[in-house]
Amino acid sequence: MNLSQFQFRGLHPGIFLGTCTDRYSGWIGQIYSAGRYEGKMGRRNRTVAAKNFTEETLPVESVEEYFHHFPILELDFTFYRLLLEKNGQPTQNYQVLRQYRQHMKEGDGLFLKAPQGIFAQKLNREGRYIKNEDYLNAEAFRKQFYDPAVELLGPRLRGFLFEQEYQRKADRLPPEKMAADLDHFFRSCPADERYYAELRTESYLSEPVFETFEKHGVGQVLSHWTWLPTLAKQWAKSGERFFNRGKQAVIRLITPLGMRYEEAYTKAFPFDKMVDGMMPPRMVEETVEILRAGVRRGVRMNLLINNRAGGNAPLIARRIAEEFLREKP
Repeated sequence: MNLSQFQFRGLHPGIFLGTCTDRYSGWIGQIYSAGRYEGKMGRRNRTVAAKNFTEETLPVESVEEYFHHFPILELDFTFYRLLLEKNGQPTQNYQVLRQYRQHMKEGDGLFLKAPQGIFAQKLNREGRYIKNEDYLNAEAFRKQFYDPAVELLGPRLRGFLFEQEYQRKADRLPPEKMAADLDHFFRSCPADERYYAELRTESYLSEPVFETFEKHGVGQVLSHWTWLPTLAKQWAKSGERFFNRGKQAVIRLITPLGMRYEEAYTKAFPFDKMVDGMMPPRMVEETVEILRAGVRRGVRMNLLINNRAGGNAPLIARRIAEEFLREKP
């Protein structure tokens, strides 16, 4: 392991570092070799906060280099579409996921974000939020996402991440109702030890919901995100428990607290360096504290890092790895 070369495989038998998506041209010279993908780069234009950005992306084959550095990877394009249509035909997402599988070797692992069409109460359609008719539809999840994902990836599938959108006060359910809905959903899903739920509404981080997580062995994703409390406070709310039946845990570092997606994106773009003053110092400290606590309890700790948490995910990973190694648990 060589942190100066962004080598994170083998950091610790119980610690697995990865990033939230890959293929960023800003990582060339860190994770990806300069010149290796010349002529194979993709381009897409995005408008964020009324500003135009052009993103350059590497081809899927670059994941081979990615996995030289990291043991795990989160793919988030699966958040936006199921893998199969209702008639069983593969979607474009299925085809892309199959390409990833072709470039993976033994020991490489993927975390897939479950589709928002299954776990979001409301969906954004042309700027309007409408009720999701398939919210917590376990049958659609199984047939159109779970089954094809398991068949395609096999042991390389490390987990399903169920991310629920932040809910304003007018839309919030009583925690007991949320717990009951989640209980019914996970009871109806295929039994699996690889489920992790990220609830972005603080009021849902409550004992009724935690009891449901514990009942079904669903991990609580500790997420460093805009409107959530600190990682330490999230973990404290659950009594510092790890609920996943497979004795694994997931931490996701997404954005600085209080900073909206649009601001974080514009500050971090093009994701090739750290941005002065963007990454909160306590984020690193609390992440390392929880990683160490998990290791002491024999829990496999998976850490997934987004560029928007400070500017450049590989550099954030190196900062956390260095801090973790200062004093081994």
